[in-house]
Amino acid sequence: MAAQEVPITGTDSTAKIRTPWVVAVLTLVTLGIYGIVWYYKVNREMADLGRATGNTEELGDSPGTSLLAVTLGALIVVPAIISVVHTHKRIVASQRITGGGEPINGWLVLIMFLVGLSIVAYAYWQTGLNKTWEAQAGGVPAAAPSPAPAG
Repeated sequence: MAAQEVPITGTDSTAKIRTPWVVAVLTLVTLGIYGIVWYYKVNREMADLGRATGNTEELGDSPGTSLLAVTLGALIVVPAIISVVHTHKRIVASQRITGGGEPINGWLVLIMFLVGLSIVAYAYWQTGLNKTWEAQAGGVPAAAPSPAPAG
């Protein structure tokens, strides 16, 4: 259940492949605190990937600004909405840049946010990020070893 760290190619940084439902549950249990930390970290990971690939325009360069927009900026509402939209676009761009599978669905994320299921959206976003980090690390992370064949 623990997150697996993978190196971000071309940097000294790492990204985490996290269990999506754990992201949602920890956000709920900590009354949103984990979600705030998670939001900063995933934006930092994407910014690191952007610097490594020369795609800072698409992947951002300031995770602190993204975090500020969804915390204090949420008081004004508009900055938070813009940050959430940009984070979604960054996740899709990171999937495209790394070959991380079918891009996550923005309409589905919008519906989740509109009906008050942002923690489910976080888990869904994490599935897209996991595909990104697995692809850029060279494939699916090592699974538990298979039992040796009999005979």
